[in-house]
Amino acid sequence: MLASWAVAAIGKPKHPLLPKSEKEVAGQLNRANTYWQQANPNPGWAFWDVAAYHTGNMEAYKVTRNEAYRKYSEAWAEKNQWMGAKSTNKADWKYSYGEKDDYVLFGDWQICFQTYIDLYCMEGAKDDKKIARAREVMEYQMSTPKSDYWWWADGLYMVMPVMTKLYKVTGNKQYLEKLHEYLSYSNSIMYDPEQKLYYRDAKYVYPKHKSANGKKDFWARGDGWVFAGFAKVLQDLPKNDPHRKEYEQRFKDMASAVASAQQPEGYWTRSMLDPAHAPGPETSGTAFFTYGFLWGINNGLLSKKVYLPVAAKGYHYLTNTALQPNGKIGYVQPIGERAIPGQVVDVNSTTGFGVGAFLLAASEMYRLLD
Repeated sequence: MLASWAVAAIGKPKHPLLPKSEKEVAGQLNRANTYWQQANPNPGWAFWDVAAYHTGNMEAYKVTRNEAYRKYSEAWAEKNQWMGAKSTNKADWKYSYGEKDDYVLFGDWQICFQTYIDLYCMEGAKDDKKIARAREVMEYQMSTPKSDYWWWADGLYMVMPVMTKLYKVTGNKQYLEKLHEYLSYSNSIMYDPEQKLYYRDAKYVYPKHKSANGKKDFWARGDGWVFAGFAKVLQDLPKNDPHRKEYEQRFKDMASAVASAQQPEGYWTRSMLDPAHAPGPETSGTAFFTYGFLWGINNGLLSKKVYLPVAAKGYHYLTNTALQPNGKIGYVQPIGERAIPGQVVDVNSTTGFGVGAFLLAASEMYRLLD
């Protein structure tokens, strides 16, 4: 039985902190996205920090059908030649951390493929050049015997959805088999089965690494990447995939763990289980979590009764604290890999990937209310 506020007489979800209508959400989404696109008129590179914005922009386009949004991502893809890292010599391709063109197999250079595939799928007459590089890179990677490609939590958001999107386009089941193989490696080095959360990478596993107060140190944006990545995978994964139940259970377990770490104001602190380590609001992790909860509710995987209050509080923070009147999204922790005591994250702290995460959450809130 749902709580009295959970469903109105006409079937719309209700909670005191929810927006009143999808029109209100569209206004918030458009304010944030228009501000970002006007402030950043020139397409950036195809690396993760810019590419993660475009994963949110694509969802914003799907719910608003605002052609300016699609054209913005199309221009970015064209500028980057529908590629990530651009080396053509496979013998040089690497997958440790690297920002140069020979790090083709590094997931931070592969997230761009998500948007290229989305743009490809939106066309009537398909242009195979849009996904040619994505297929070349991922099919080469899958031909290697290595399985340790996803060695940091962010990588699960960057590349897991590429695998399911390319499966949908090609029907090649190897994408799903390798997804499970690579994820199994990630789980072996980063997943904490007791807390049901992911460390950012092997350097941060407890007790080798501890938070300021001696606790396990789970970085909010890192777990946000993973939680959102599972939502995107489950969106595209076939219902009969042999590993689907495993992924669904992981998503549900994470939902419970993440919800219990939410602060009363609706946000998550950077070190999830030690709020005093780096206190105060942070938008990127909060937005990814809010997106995941809303997606789970919208797709019947998470209980509306249990998780709508969590999502409503998260979204209320995003739109009443993070979103500024001019459309700027504040309180986004800068590029990094951990919660840093004393690091200033304030109303002026903004990034493209933070805006992208906000757009994901707003798009799912729109779908909830629509």
